[in-house]
Amino acid sequence: MTLPLNQILQGNCIEILNSLPEDSVDLVFADPPYNLQLQNDLYRPDRSKVDAVNNKWDKFTSFAEYDVFTREWLSACQRVLKETGTIWVIGSYHNIYRVGAIMQNLGFWILNDVIWLKTNPMPNFRGVRFTNAHETMIWAQKEKGAKYTFNHRAMKALNDDLQMRSDWVLPLATGKERIKSNGTKAHPTQKPEALLYRVMMSSSRTGDVILDPFFGSGTTGAVAKKLGRNFIGIERDKKYVKVAQKRIDAVNPASDESLAVEKPRIARVPFGNLLENGLLSPGQTLYFTKNNKSARILANGHLKCGEIVGSIHKVAKELSNGAPVNGWDSWFYKDKGKLKVIDELRERIRASKNESKIVEVK
Repeated sequence: MTLPLNQILQGNCIEILNSLPEDSVDLVFADPPYNLQLQNDLYRPDRSKVDAVNNKWDKFTSFAEYDVFTREWLSACQRVLKETGTIWVIGSYHNIYRVGAIMQNLGFWILNDVIWLKTNPMPNFRGVRFTNAHETMIWAQKEKGAKYTFNHRAMKALNDDLQMRSDWVLPLATGKERIKSNGTKAHPTQKPEALLYRVMMSSSRTGDVILDPFFGSGTTGAVAKKLGRNFIGIERDKKYVKVAQKRIDAVNPASDESLAVEKPRIARVPFGNLLENGLLSPGQTLYFTKNNKSARILANGHLKCGEIVGSIHKVAKELSNGAPVNGWDSWFYKDKGKLKVIDELRERIRASKNESKIVEVK
């Protein structure tokens, strides 16, 4: 069967998932029913009614029924995920702990739980509990130990070049982003595009297939199209299918040039490679120009400066009174009487490794 890329499939998610090819999807994002167990209507202090989630799709007679449903759709997602694939599931305290336990029982390996901290949560109008200001996402791989996608550098770039943390402070979908139909919310649990943007930028690549078994208003499809990913949406409510399709049709995808941000991993070059390749020699002198110190290169790739012996980084740190320092930028060698930084030699090694890879591909 050919994958129905960039289509919304209308029907029961479990039945449709079971009709898709095995090992065909790179990433799953699932926003399942939360089983909120609402018994009565909710009202604000001014007695106006809260537009809460009271749809039939969130009604379950018991935890046992909800668990059976959860196990079935998760198993179906597991079947279509590639061995290298990962899955994100979002939920609240009502359901996420049950979902997590079932995922572990099925063999998923949890990589992170990520907290979506809402900047504008709905208040607890009755004043009997804390305001529910966050939701939890579980990120897991299909098989423990398999290689999976994580765009660490892209996430750092999104976060002012700081490592992205597992608490994401993002607002609810409001204002112009909120999809409406006849003046009211088109879907009660529409997720903000910023949330899906981070999910896809972190754990997928351009051209990957992103599957959403509870497609709703189509946030996953809209962001996938914007970021050059393919999507498969499953939604049983025809009304939501129409809303989502109209929304996705209006999205302008980013250019290929602007999507080319997933840089390849830079080849690691140990200092010893410079000796092995004849770019430096045992016994040669390196110069630490910050304080006019010098060191002799040992055959094992360490440096010796007086009584100090160690790596290029360790010796540089000792000579800097313990301050953090990068040895590649700190040590210089003499070439025809001129001092040159050893990092230039490392770049030569990297260039040769890249050239050999190109030859192998051809």
